[in-house]
Amino acid sequence: MIIRGHGLTVEDVVKVARFGESVEIDDLSRKNLETSRKRLEKLIEEGSVIYGINTGLGDLVRVRIDAEDVKKLQLNLVRSHSAGTGDAMPEEIVRGAMLIRANSLLKGFSGVRPVVVDKLIEFLNRGITPLVPKFGSVGASGDLAPLAHIALAMIGEGKVIFEGKIMGSAEAMEIAGIEPIELESKEGLALLNGTSVMASYAAIAVYDAYDTLLHALISSSMAFEALRGTDRALDPRIMEVRPHPGQAKIAEILRYFLDDSDIVKMARMEKVQDAYTLRCVPQVYGAVLDALRYVKAVVEREINSATDNPLVFDEVISGGNFHGEPIALAMDFLAIALTDLGNMIERRIARLVDGHLSGLPHFLVEKSGINSGFMIPQYTAAALCNRNKILSYPASVDSIPTSANQEDHVSMGMNSAIKLREIVDNLRNIVAIEFLCANQALHLSRSSASTVKEAMEAIGIPKIDEDVIFSDLISKIRDLMDDGEILRHVKKASKITL
Repeated sequence: MIIRGHGLTVEDVVKVARFGESVEIDDLSRKNLETSRKRLEKLIEEGSVIYGINTGLGDLVRVRIDAEDVKKLQLNLVRSHSAGTGDAMPEEIVRGAMLIRANSLLKGFSGVRPVVVDKLIEFLNRGITPLVPKFGSVGASGDLAPLAHIALAMIGEGKVIFEGKIMGSAEAMEIAGIEPIELESKEGLALLNGTSVMASYAAIAVYDAYDTLLHALISSSMAFEALRGTDRALDPRIMEVRPHPGQAKIAEILRYFLDDSDIVKMARMEKVQDAYTLRCVPQVYGAVLDALRYVKAVVEREINSATDNPLVFDEVISGGNFHGEPIALAMDFLAIALTDLGNMIERRIARLVDGHLSGLPHFLVEKSGINSGFMIPQYTAAALCNRNKILSYPASVDSIPTSANQEDHVSMGMNSAIKLREIVDNLRNIVAIEFLCANQALHLSRSSASTVKEAMEAIGIPKIDEDVIFSDLISKIRDLMDDGEILRHVKKASKITL
């Protein structure tokens, strides 16, 4: 993959962060870096007062730095800001952050030498991942603490994961044949001042949310047949008179998945309407899709932006592009949308296991009483929904001032992004439980739509007559989702673009 400071997509981030695609730098972008660096050096030589180069940071902006201490300041910044705590971030998040940081610097407004971006790319391509504690960013001057831990590894300090082992950065770089970087003026600040880590969380969460929504459409189609739903509410005329694009798209997909369902055709003649968890899937899932599309647009703007401070133009200007508010609000919005998606799915699971509502055997087993059947998987879905409701409280509504009130309004965008990742993970497990319950319900009744039959074949779980360890089955389905096996098996899914 060639990066050039623009055009980076959510899918590109995942290719590098999760799947290890190699990265190259565009030649023109490298020239932009050189031009930007020369411009900065000229301004320094002319004696300009420049934040973070010959001044202190934050409230220490009034402290002038002597010329002989300029490089020392950059080193001290990296060390002092490496103050994170908690478990290490997932490797894919850190890799995504390094890619996004490199892409941001390549825009040519940060004043760094090309070697800085080269070092980030070397780390990515050689598989050296800095060990970055999860907590420490308030999303104000960007993700200072997490990005500092990345920069720390680049100078040969701190710890990394390399070849499956945790080791000192200097040791890993020696094995990989990479030299530590010696930071010049502005470069420490440029590495640690920006939104790249929260943007990495955001990009990967958006990618996984799209995948989860597509799986949820397949599991809902299975439940639709199991509960003998009518497609009257999917009529295109209903969508046309309330023209939300997501709503129309979801209805179109459900019609497509169920178009050869004899069960749905029969229900169309026998039923006037269904409960909301069937009838309102286009309206609810459609609103989630619209939210997801909006958030993806925000994230892709962010990962192609210059987000550090100060920025180098024909003069050096201090601004606030590091502020994480765009990411924070978008992540909180998506958290709310995905939490509600899980709420609807859980209610459909409850309907499947309730014989009074489904017309199927109680808890989806024919010998209930001696068997509890699928009672507790619904409990698990309910517990996950409760957890997501707690996590969906928006972090962005909070602000705790930092740096002696110089940074007196912060976004808390990192916390928005971290909790969104857990919400997505919980939602995927809720979808897995719907797959499990709908699969059993269809074994008890019958399936007819080709999409539903293909999904059941992919799941590969036969009718359950006696109680089993359901946790193992939920994990099996979740693995099938994560590996893409269900989507590969459902032929119509490959033709869907959300």
